[in-house]
Amino acid sequence: MSVLVEFAMFPTDKGESVSEYVSRIIKMFKESDVSYQLTPMGTVFEVDEFNEATQILNKAYQCLEDCNRVYSTVKFDIRKNKNNRMSQKINSIKNKIGEVNG
Repeated sequence: MSVLVEFAMFPTDKGESVSEYVSRIIKMFKESDVSYQLTPMGTVFEVDEFNEATQILNKAYQCLEDCNRVYSTVKFDIRKNKNNRMSQKINSIKNKIGEVNG
């Protein structure tokens, strides 16, 4: 199974720039073995099980425990009998039209 997750999570009570707080979450990914990709509007990661995905989201929230208000959006794409879709989906487009940004 492949569980692709795209999410954004950040505090709304820490001012206009929140990169200091988002960096905590990205550091968590860097210190793990989870495949992820940072984008300007959020982070995408892929795991094998839905439960694992929710555990990672919980860890991300724990990185912001000192914040009084946290906003998050989450999208899931769950597919059985597939894996490594984070790169496969991009390669499918490249095979059709050539290189793309990113």
